[in-house]
Amino acid sequence: MTVTAFLGDAQIAQGERGAVQQAIETGYPADLGAIRVFDDSEGRIVDLDYWDALRTSAPKGRGRPNLGVRAREVTLLPQQWEWLARQPGGASAALRRLVEEARRKAPDDRARQDAVYAFMRDMCGDRPGYEEALRALYRGDAAQFGALIAEWPDDIRGFIKRLAGA
Repeated sequence: MTVTAFLGDAQIAQGERGAVQQAIETGYPADLGAIRVFDDSEGRIVDLDYWDALRTSAPKGRGRPNLGVRAREVTLLPQQWEWLARQPGGASAALRRLVEEARRKAPDDRARQDAVYAFMRDMCGDRPGYEEALRALYRGDAAQFGALIAEWPDDIRGFIKRLAGA
């Protein structure tokens, strides 16, 4: 997962999650405050545990690593379960492969719009033209959207354009 960090309106780091965390820890004092980190694909805020994250983390134990796996219910038709059971690695492995394949495909227009909205909601809600820009975004009016955000800070506009796939 790649992320982008902002301090106020300025982009201060971008890259893999661990690298951005380290850049924040080494480049900015803990009492600086308002650093916001966003997921580069969904535009949502990411909670990074920077500043002494390595010293405060629990020591690694023995055994199988915790990968964040959660069991949940999936409802399928009998023929779908049969197909999944015949796949290499069984149903769980087949479902994981299908999900990862879908995630790798290029996001559709709506997913890009939603990513832009998520970022704008957290970073741009008090900027001039915010609501009109959101309306233009979901109307698909790129020219109007661009005109409405033209006066916003360069780093904010740049990240919005990346999220939008421009």
